[in-house]
Amino acid sequence: MISYSTDLSGLTEADLAGFFVGWPTPPSPAQHLAVLRGSYRVVIARSQDEVAGFVNMISDGVLTAFIPWLEVRPSFQGQGIGTELMRRIVAEAAHLYSVDLTCDDSLRPYYERLGMSALTGMGLRNRSVL
Repeated sequence: MISYSTDLSGLTEADLAGFFVGWPTPPSPAQHLAVLRGSYRVVIARSQDEVAGFVNMISDGVLTAFIPWLEVRPSFQGQGIGTELMRRIVAEAAHLYSVDLTCDDSLRPYYERLGMSALTGMGLRNRSVL
């Protein structure tokens, strides 16, 4: 059974190994944990003591928010965990004017099914930082 929580207490670097599969330069578990702790909101999915997935949000807390990461470990994919994580994080932002994210073109239909609309945007990636 999957449980969901916004409580990061007790979360360790060891809990976060195994994410970012396929990333050319994934963040370390230490960086991952620091990002989650520094986020405006986080929702963690757990299967017993194992972290199955997470989503995080950064925000000014007044009008706008951005969802940089939604990740579900490969062994837990296809069970609706990502959808539930998104549902919960968007509910956390119901008072905000905008919630944005960027994704690869192949993921657009997934986010559209969750009620998001395509936007035009720009970005800069400094992959040497990781």
